[in-house]
Amino acid sequence: MGQGVGRARHSTAPKPNILYIMADQMAAPLLKMHDPNSPIRTPNIDSLAKTGVVFSNAYCNSPLCAPSRFSVCTGQLPSKIGGYDNASVLASDIPTYAHYLRQEGYETALAGKMHFIGPDQLHGFEHRLISDIYPGDLGWTVNWDKPDERQEWYHNMSSVMQAGPCVRSNQLDYDEDVMHKASQYLYDYVRQGPDTRPFCLTVSLTHPHDPYTMTQEYWDQYEDVEIPLPKVHIPQGEQDPHSTRLLKTIDLWDNPVPDEAAKRARRAYFGACTFVDDQVGKLLRILKNCRLDKNTIIIFSGDHGDMLGERDLWYKMSWFEMSSRVPLIINYPPLFAPKRVSESVSTMDLLSTFVDLAGGDAEAIIPVDGHSLYHYLISDRPGRDEVFGEYMGEGTISPVMMIRRGKWKYVTSLADPPQLFDLSSDPLEIVNLAASSKPEHVRVAAEFEKEANQKWDFKAIHLDVLASQRRRRLCWNALTKVGRFESWDFQPTDDHKTKYIRSQIPLDDLERRARFPVVDYLGREHTAAATHHGAAGAMGE
Repeated sequence: MGQGVGRARHSTAPKPNILYIMADQMAAPLLKMHDPNSPIRTPNIDSLAKTGVVFSNAYCNSPLCAPSRFSVCTGQLPSKIGGYDNASVLASDIPTYAHYLRQEGYETALAGKMHFIGPDQLHGFEHRLISDIYPGDLGWTVNWDKPDERQEWYHNMSSVMQAGPCVRSNQLDYDEDVMHKASQYLYDYVRQGPDTRPFCLTVSLTHPHDPYTMTQEYWDQYEDVEIPLPKVHIPQGEQDPHSTRLLKTIDLWDNPVPDEAAKRARRAYFGACTFVDDQVGKLLRILKNCRLDKNTIIIFSGDHGDMLGERDLWYKMSWFEMSSRVPLIINYPPLFAPKRVSESVSTMDLLSTFVDLAGGDAEAIIPVDGHSLYHYLISDRPGRDEVFGEYMGEGTISPVMMIRRGKWKYVTSLADPPQLFDLSSDPLEIVNLAASSKPEHVRVAAEFEKEANQKWDFKAIHLDVLASQRRRRLCWNALTKVGRFESWDFQPTDDHKTKYIRSQIPLDDLERRARFPVVDYLGREHTAAATHHGAAGAMGE
């Protein structure tokens, strides 16, 4: 839970705004802030890292979109909230960080993807500025009753084999909508004047998620760049059981990717990372132009990574570093000195962190699995250095659980042999020490297995997942087989009658209200609102 330190430190100062930027499927190990030799160009993210607190070992809690985002929003592990796969419903009575921040007086807004499933498409957000890009229904339910059956909606290799430049894509349409709505939100916010509530704006982009395609502008930025091929190749016959299932799930079994296709996909992915970086830069410029930059905490993270051909795997759905490790930066130079945190943390920790950043009462948080990162921001004392993860989505036949602590990563399942990696000496996770006969490795593996069995009732969780899948498949089949189908998709409204000159508001009043900063009839600028929102004294400085 949260550390309870926020309120005492800055209770009398204006509450800081919070801008939370989430990238989709951005693999942290490839980014320049973690690998100085990376060819990926991300100057804005690099600048945030240079002036912010970087969590070098941040992980998702489930390497799949919806379960990971559910954990981010609720601070709870997927099995606690029924977040098993990309068609799991998030119940409306589970508090999210949006609920907690609203209790602290925040205006909460979401622009972009959050992969909420079910009739509640808000989950505490006061404003949802755009619909989601993926279905909010039960159609993508995993089927453990037919583990060898490939579902129509599973990933396949078309994204890799068709990789390259494009003029337009669905992903580009979406992210440009996200950016327009997010930008307009910030402009509208600052024009309201000095008495507005602080905001928490979540901007969730769908890039660099596949398909691996990007406009010529970004493709050409990597024209003279040597695109590295994956470092680790694992022959089919030597793959672990979960990876074997993933190869079949994504239609990669007996269907190898040519090197040229892999390079094109990785080049497009690199371009998509640069595209995301440009959007970060646009948001930073808007904050500065609106004089919101001095009192806005910026958090940059992701929902999971992408294997990008490493170990001959693509996309996510595994606990290997490329799939599960995510970027995480908390940037607020007025209070938090730049540094790097080496302890392992997770995005599930963000809910409690948000409450502390808002100066809220962390003790009032209903018990969650995450732990606030606030103490990392204000002190150099060691932290927990611990992450728990759960994966029950496509490619599984039973829950696959992960424990990350110290130099170790341990992965275990009812169905598969365990895996133990020493990431300090084997960062590419090549040697599975769970099969080692060395006394230290035998002892460590046994301790992790004992801990895993104490933490998780594997058989009970397996049965819960199976029952949920069966219920959801029955409902989905009934809803789509006969009669009218009613979608749970969210449709935002945009009232142009009060936005533009449509005879609803006197012309001068509308023009004056829509201008920032406000000026008088002599052209003199009045910046009371900007001064308030950009208060240098935020958070007790």
